[in-house]
Amino acid sequence: MDRPRPSMLVVSESTSVSSSSSSPERAVYDDTDFFTAQRNDSQSSLGVASLGDMTMSSSLADERRISPISRLPPELLIYSFSKLGSSADLRNCMLVSKTWSRNCVDLLWHRPLCNTWPNLLNVVSSVRKEDGYYPYFALVKRLNLSNLSDQISDGTVQPFVHCKRIERLTLTGCTKLTDHGVVALVTGSNSLLALDITGLEAVTDHTLNAVAEHCHRLQGLNITDCSKVTDESLSSMAKNCRYLKRLKLNNCSLVTDESITSVARHCPSMLEIDLHNCRQITDESITALISHGKQLRELRVAHCSLITDQAFLELPKHLAFDSLRILDLTACFQLHDEAVEKIVDTSPRLRNLVLAKCREITDRSVLAITKLGKNLHYIHLGHCAQITDSAVVQLVKTCNRIRYIDLACCHRLTDTSVKQLATLPKLRRIGLVKCQAITDRSILALAKASIEPRQKPLGPSLLERVHLSYCVHLTVQGIHALLNQCPKLTHLSLTGVQAFFLREDLILYCREAPPEFTDHQRNMFCVFSGEGVNRLRNRLNADPPPLYDTEGTMYDDHDGEDGDADQQVTGLMNATGLGADDDDMNEEDEAGEGSQYGGEADG
Repeated sequence: MDRPRPSMLVVSESTSVSSSSSSPERAVYDDTDFFTAQRNDSQSSLGVASLGDMTMSSSLADERRISPISRLPPELLIYSFSKLGSSADLRNCMLVSKTWSRNCVDLLWHRPLCNTWPNLLNVVSSVRKEDGYYPYFALVKRLNLSNLSDQISDGTVQPFVHCKRIERLTLTGCTKLTDHGVVALVTGSNSLLALDITGLEAVTDHTLNAVAEHCHRLQGLNITDCSKVTDESLSSMAKNCRYLKRLKLNNCSLVTDESITSVARHCPSMLEIDLHNCRQITDESITALISHGKQLRELRVAHCSLITDQAFLELPKHLAFDSLRILDLTACFQLHDEAVEKIVDTSPRLRNLVLAKCREITDRSVLAITKLGKNLHYIHLGHCAQITDSAVVQLVKTCNRIRYIDLACCHRLTDTSVKQLATLPKLRRIGLVKCQAITDRSILALAKASIEPRQKPLGPSLLERVHLSYCVHLTVQGIHALLNQCPKLTHLSLTGVQAFFLREDLILYCREAPPEFTDHQRNMFCVFSGEGVNRLRNRLNADPPPLYDTEGTMYDDHDGEDGDADQQVTGLMNATGLGADDDDMNEEDEAGEGSQYGGEADG
């Protein structure tokens, strides 16, 4: 007689029932567990834990009619939906089923698209709905209104005051906003992690006091150009927002040591701080930030002209600040070699070092920098006119991973330095603006670095940007060779180089001069970017200039220059009003670009 097997049937049926009937119920918890376990706080905003009360129950019979793909675990559905490339695709997925809708809606609404006025009106309409299928106002985690900056006012942002789960709020350039609008947005926003109100000149301490009161989880704050903010609100924020990691105070002219030292004491997790053009900052702030900032990675104090050597010489002895990777000391005029030596000794893992316009430093500083060795990727020594070839040669020999180097206006440098720089295997960008002594020997060294016989052959040149403005000895032949040997070149500046800006057939391919330039500057402007570089290369290849013996030009150091070469250089620089004054137009000005380097050295 056959024996029944009830246990097997029970297990099988139970498993099947559990698998199907519990899937919708599990969505409430599984989504939360999956996303809150992520280290990246931006991913945590994608969970649908807030939709728990929206879960729709159904009978077992209804669940059995759901397609297998709809019974996938919520975390798999959300992961799949997150790979979709457009909001239209997500919207279509929401129409498939209730299960898909529940798992799509947060992805679609966590960062609503507000790049046009009609889009903004649609978002506002949905957020205001009281009888909507979902509480859309509770789903918004990132709000960026910077694309409509000239149209955003206090009235425009009122519909968003009920969006209290916003984690990232970007209002860059919304100059019509005042304290009234911004305070309404941040009040009660306990989830706010990052706030960017760059360029809101009407904002005062009232806004930052509201941030200090309501946004205790804040990690990033950018108040660049908020010139009415003072120490009073910044100190309050530092005491209440102790998780702060990134702070940008560019051009906040009223900020002093009082608030910056408070930030140093109360925000131990600080990673990046930018005090560009905060001209009241002194040595006390810098010493405090580095001493207390054990995790500090980026410190930018460009144009803080009150900083002296003591800011670094007063650092605790026998301590190393291994976290510091980027240090920008542009135009800190009072720094000398002693400060640079202390910086290198205490921050041995510096990757980006900017000493542009620190005119007092000499070869002694450059030799100290060589201790950084392979850690150094980016070095800016523009306008450090006391530097000579011997220091640069030694720098290249010991720091052979340099990717970007700027030596603009270092007029003592000659072809010897550039020939050595050409041996850097990872060099991508080089600035030699107004290095008037260099000739085609330098350019051909850069061009031929990748094809000269070596023990270990190199691939094609990695050079992407080359700045040679006002290097008046350069010829078309040298630049032609550079173009052909540097396939990745995307930017070439030759402003003030007679061989080019006087050639009507060549300047056709250069980009337009910035509108603020004078007529004289426009006439000498000669910068090739993007497709313009390729078109210049093709033009020269189609009608190549006469060639000469490149070997002799590169390596015959006994060849003399033209007798009137120096007079020619002097005459041109005087004619352009650029003489020997280091404060005159440099490469950054003539190209219409800033000097921010961000993460260019990464790579």
